[in-house]
Amino acid sequence: MQRFIFAGKQTASNKTPRQINRNLLFNLIRSRPSVSRADLARLSGLQRSTVSLIVEELISERWILEGATGRLPRGRRPTLIKLNDQRAVIALDIHPAQTTVAVADLGGKIIAQNVIVLPHDAVKALPAIVSGIRKLIAAHKDKSFDGIGICLPGRADLRMQKLIFAPNLNWPVLGIKSRIHRATGLRVEMDNVANACALSEVWFGDSDSMHDLVVVNVSEGIGTGIFTNGQLLRGANGMAGEFGHVQIDPEGPLCACGNHGCWETLASNRAALRYYSDLAPSAPAVSFDALLKLAQGGDKKAIAALEKMALQLGRGIRMIASALAPNEIVVVGDITAGWHTFGPIVEAELRKHSPSKSPILRPAYDGNAARLRSAVALVLSEGAV
Repeated sequence: MQRFIFAGKQTASNKTPRQINRNLLFNLIRSRPSVSRADLARLSGLQRSTVSLIVEELISERWILEGATGRLPRGRRPTLIKLNDQRAVIALDIHPAQTTVAVADLGGKIIAQNVIVLPHDAVKALPAIVSGIRKLIAAHKDKSFDGIGICLPGRADLRMQKLIFAPNLNWPVLGIKSRIHRATGLRVEMDNVANACALSEVWFGDSDSMHDLVVVNVSEGIGTGIFTNGQLLRGANGMAGEFGHVQIDPEGPLCACGNHGCWETLASNRAALRYYSDLAPSAPAVSFDALLKLAQGGDKKAIAALEKMALQLGRGIRMIASALAPNEIVVVGDITAGWHTFGPIVEAELRKHSPSKSPILRPAYDGNAARLRSAVALVLSEGAV
């Protein structure tokens, strides 16, 4: 069964018209509650005969279903098309201390999710994740699962299942793809979370997919996914995009990678928590979510810590803008929950002393849902490994 190409949403060239047009029509159906064949022809600019052939193919493969009959002032009443809501994907968003496991539909909507706090014993981490997946599948027996998408906080050789670079992950992730496949019988696709989020922005987000895009994922560390010329930029050994480990301050804090003053030591969630601890040494330890809530409640030290994080985040994003000159930069992560307060600081720092026109800067306003949705994109993508 064919999947989908994460390329331009425009009508295809003569080289790959069938697959790109299939991708185009599926995305139009996905983004609308109900649509007719005539609507698809009008919206896509494709011939009605082409639309009919592709729609029949998608119906036969059970990606979409025929639904209710639409109403028109006159003439034949059209049959509406919708996504097959019985098909679903298991999405995993892996963090060093916890993993979110979710069920999502083909449109990227999160149906259910559970957070698994990983055991202190690193050897038990993967069995805990497998158990969480099985429980979620058992709780949704009415769904047909197309696969499992996994977002990793690190770089891996996806074909060899070899972890290349994951300084913040302290449990054995090697073999995760094959072990989860054996445990569930489902196809498993995985990638670096920033790469997956870049794919997701093209598929589910507001990007037109025709211009260069960089996603900055801000969490325990910082990673970037680069979408250029219609595809992900991976670089040698899949290491393209590790801006989080560019050294900003040689006298700065020790990074998990072994260097001092990497960008992520200054602008990640962990950096904000360190700033808060320095400002309020007698205060109890808090999570990043709790720090955001303190700031929203007017806590001056929490606000100061997050403002410092935002300043450093903006400086690093200016570095990316200068190096790559993308059309847009999208920020993913918990910081987006406070973007109305701290986003202007990031924006102002990006615009400061910019050598050229600054890119569009926008947040993905849905917290961890953006990362979970990106796991769905991995499963649907024809280019997944």
